[in-house]
Amino acid sequence: MPEMDGLQLVEQIRESADFGTVAVIMATSAGQRGDAARCRSLGMAAYLTKPVRRVELEAAIRAALGRASGDIRALQLPTRPSQRERRRSLHILLAEDNPVNQKLAVRLLEKEGHTVVVADNGRRALEALEGGNVDLVIMDVQMPEMDGYEAAASIRKTEETTLKHVPILAMTAHAMKGDQEKCLAAGMDGYVSKPIRPDDLRQVIEELVPA
Repeated sequence: MPEMDGLQLVEQIRESADFGTVAVIMATSAGQRGDAARCRSLGMAAYLTKPVRRVELEAAIRAALGRASGDIRALQLPTRPSQRERRRSLHILLAEDNPVNQKLAVRLLEKEGHTVVVADNGRRALEALEGGNVDLVIMDVQMPEMDGYEAAASIRKTEETTLKHVPILAMTAHAMKGDQEKCLAAGMDGYVSKPIRPDDLRQVIEELVPA
């Protein structure tokens, strides 16, 4: 906000005798590294990044208003920025042939702090993997020359000799019954459907490659 931003406002609220213990939920569209820690030091109930999902806002409000005492500093509420700060940056290989989907996925992944290399078909994805240093492969199942199923099977075949397992996340536009089983049978470790939802992508990546 102009003239006085939210953090400066909360600092003054905390110094007030009348409003010093009021519950505060911070919402921002441009979170910076360290913001979550500063919010905790100011005793905020939660730190949310826009766009805020309804379930997140409801959880934050319930937690803030459900305090048994007036000490807001005792309230422990997980925040997305603090989780992101704890997460390590991954080297991700994105195998996707559609330019629009490429840009969307790269933007989402880089926003989370990951480094992304793009391959526009399964064969080039295999070539990119030969260089090593890949923590995760996100594989579209429908690509020219070599589709995701063939590429995943080839990767798993190679790993029989290298004894190194690289997680593969399947990505498909066809969320049909049996698709997930087909992906897992091809050697993939996880599954997301298009259009990609940021929270779903974030969650499955954390499951496949935990911090």
